[in-house]
Amino acid sequence: MGNPRAPRVRSAMVSSLKRILVGRPIASTEEHTQRIGKPVALAVFASDAISSTAYATEEILLVLLMAVAFPKTHSYLVPIGILAVVLLFIVLTSYRQTIYAYPNGGGAYIVSKENINANAGLVAGASLLVDYTLTVAVSISSGVLAIASAVPALRPEERRIALALAFLVLMTVGNLRGLKEAGRVFAVPTYVYVALLFSMLVIGLTRVFAFDLGPIQTSPQFAATFAHEHALASSATLFVLLRAFSSGAVVLSGVEAISNGVPAFRKPESKNAASTLTYMGLILGVGFLGIGILAHHLQPVVDERGGETVLSQMGKAVFGDTPIYYAFQIATFAILILAANTAFAGFPQLSSIIARDGYLPRQLANRGDRLAFSNGILVLSGMAALLIIGFRAEVSALIPLYAVGVFTGFTLSQFGMVRHHRREREPNWQRGAVINAVGCLATGIVLVVVVVSKFTVGAWIPAVVIPLIVLLFRGIHRHYMRVDSALLPEPGYKARRRTHTVLVLVGRVHKGVLESLAYARSMRPDRLMAVSVVSNAEEQERITKAWEDFDIPVELRTVYSPFRELQRPIVRFIDELDAEVEDDFVTVILPEFVLDHWWEQVLHNQSALLLRARLRARPNTIVTSVPFHLSGTDVQVVGSVDGLRPPPR
Repeated sequence: MGNPRAPRVRSAMVSSLKRILVGRPIASTEEHTQRIGKPVALAVFASDAISSTAYATEEILLVLLMAVAFPKTHSYLVPIGILAVVLLFIVLTSYRQTIYAYPNGGGAYIVSKENINANAGLVAGASLLVDYTLTVAVSISSGVLAIASAVPALRPEERRIALALAFLVLMTVGNLRGLKEAGRVFAVPTYVYVALLFSMLVIGLTRVFAFDLGPIQTSPQFAATFAHEHALASSATLFVLLRAFSSGAVVLSGVEAISNGVPAFRKPESKNAASTLTYMGLILGVGFLGIGILAHHLQPVVDERGGETVLSQMGKAVFGDTPIYYAFQIATFAILILAANTAFAGFPQLSSIIARDGYLPRQLANRGDRLAFSNGILVLSGMAALLIIGFRAEVSALIPLYAVGVFTGFTLSQFGMVRHHRREREPNWQRGAVINAVGCLATGIVLVVVVVSKFTVGAWIPAVVIPLIVLLFRGIHRHYMRVDSALLPEPGYKARRRTHTVLVLVGRVHKGVLESLAYARSMRPDRLMAVSVVSNAEEQERITKAWEDFDIPVELRTVYSPFRELQRPIVRFIDELDAEVEDDFVTVILPEFVLDHWWEQVLHNQSALLLRARLRARPNTIVTSVPFHLSGTDVQVVGSVDGLRPPPR
């Protein structure tokens, strides 16, 4: 029949593969050893925000160049950059207060739920989950686009999608290994990118102001075509500038991740998290504004049909076609891919908190072998894969969806902090309330600008999806509340004694049936009988004769089914039997035999599988399978056996 060791060998192989990919299990008592310090935390929680410097300026230019006569648009980059950095400073200052006020994490979700109301918390939570999912899709798609800028062979759409999905799998496996290990692996590319970015800015701006570095030369054909197709106005309108600012405001994405993940930091958690937030803000603000100033002078252009990125054009202008340029592109590609790590850290943490509150499936609150929230990681990966495929790994198609969730969370969080300060009245609470009020007003205005200016180009999607997710949250919560209410015993509740009837379903008499009958007798029920479904008199005579030949001391009942049905006659028989005795428990035993190979198993027990599913929906009915293992000539029986054996032939 097969090798009896085969199942154990397969199990060992699967376990070994899992250990190779995920690593050895970590005990819950070792949770404190998995906390991370500031250098690793900057790579884990700030890579998303830092990586946005690679595409935020390009998104601003894309909006401006689509509406303003070529090439006068670059003069708007610095003012828009200054406004974005001011907004960044306000948000960072606000979130530092959130970190100290809520050291257990949760960010905007917890702040909104505790200081506004449950619905506000759910909106904030849904917004952040959408934001994290888009972070993964945008970051990985941007990374693939960055490397495609240096390797034109990768620019075709199908190759970009395939490459993006491959990197998504890599990120998923890395994060299943745990936050600390993923942070160590992904920290190096983050710091390499920061070093090369600031090198480009220092060298580029020095050459612009002290030497002879001028605007990037654009081919006359491209300039003429671009001007003919996209020059719709001679100057930027307010609406266009607002849309451009909302595109550039994605540079704030990921800022909230540190406040969501405070418990992941080493002690003192709040102090380390706040310091990391400050470092991130400095790198992000200086880098983004520096890119805007350099782009103002170099005047790179954007080809929305796919091509070389703005950062690649500026890197080539500053470094030339040298190994440093290619190192910069590789670092940009790496930081954009690894920026998804912020979402892989934030999404599972946040979804676990929401799940513990009963608004998401409770499986999301469970930690895996490596103390990571593995189910949340897998859910995030699956949704991001759908976005990458659905939007063809195009960054510009995903960006309009991005900012709605970001600024919804910002606005609700800061409004909640205002109410927190007014309620708690801690020392210097007035100053904190003013900072949060200004932040709430600023991010609220940006949210309105994003929704209005980009509603028709994709912002309507999160505006619709977020309320739907909130409805899903509430539906899940109602289910859990209903189940808990039904399960919670009243004071003094005692389970009553019930009659127990055991039925053993029999198709034909074999070793598995005999062992199942022995197991059923060991339960000592009030009533015990075997039940066989027959479709004609010949089948009934055959089963009756076998019963007599084996001298089985259990009552046999036969149910007639002329149309060869199994489920309906069995259920009808149980209903009739159950009606004879009040308060009756019915245990239905299904004999099954287990074979070595999965393909052999497919050939058996399908009727039992369907019947089990049908009976589980019946009240006061317990379904038990008694497996009988067949492996070569050896037989291993699982269950209680009282010596019942078939007679010799």
